[in-house]
Amino acid sequence: MQSTRQNKICRLIQQDMGDIFLREMKGVLGPSLITVSEVRITPDLAIARIYLSIMVIGEGTPESIMALVRENGADLRRRLGLREGKQLRIIPKLEFYLDDTLDYIENINRLLKQ
Repeated sequence: MQSTRQNKICRLIQQDMGDIFLREMKGVLGPSLITVSEVRITPDLAIARIYLSIMVIGEGTPESIMALVRENGADLRRRLGLREGKQLRIIPKLEFYLDDTLDYIENINRLLKQ
């Protein structure tokens, strides 16, 4: 169970990372819609695990977009630091994961219809 401070930092990171993906990383990641579905942070506030839901527009796969996101992880952390530098003493290390809950829900619905 996360503390109140962890929850506040998770919401702050989720909002700022969503804005970064929407406005600043459009040219780097190509035509895709990236949504930050969840952020979890360790109790020592050192590592933030960011779960992304990716909708690819055009060519590519969610896995290829995730590879690009991981390659640009240092730049994403820098951009996050520029936004949250006054609110956080240390910007956490970012780990990105592909959120597959929508696929899981679709699979359950498909199985229930059979």
